[in-house]
Amino acid sequence: MTTEKSGELLKRLEGNLPVPAPSTPLPPKEEKEIQDDYEFSRRTYKDLVDKSNSAIDGMMELALQSEHPRAFEVLSIMLKNTSDMTDKLMSLQKNKKDLKKEEKGAATGVTNNNLFLGSVTDLQKHLRQELTEKNVTDTTDNAT
Repeated sequence: MTTEKSGELLKRLEGNLPVPAPSTPLPPKEEKEIQDDYEFSRRTYKDLVDKSNSAIDGMMELALQSEHPRAFEVLSIMLKNTSDMTDKLMSLQKNKKDLKKEEKGAATGVTNNNLFLGSVTDLQKHLRQELTEKNVTDTTDNAT
């Protein structure tokens, strides 16, 4: 195949490829709202964990003094809830990092990778079918 024909073929193939839509970064107002929500959530979780730790200390004293099984049960539930809150605090941090990555990814554009699984003959048949549906005639000499 000559260079001219391969160049023409590439141009025709590129004409059939979808053009990625340009992505837009978040407006400054949305970025500020996200940052404000993140700071509020973080502050709230930290306050809840601090209060929970104080309550755990008091409940531990009560459980040790009373030696009542229900007091120890409540203490274990409080410990689990505090643990869950600290996990949520960490997932909040991860979510913020993911949002930052999305913002950076949006600024650089979208990459779409297309993969054709099949033989060259299958690809040619598919392209010919697409061309005939769009009423485009084949101008190559080696049409097989």
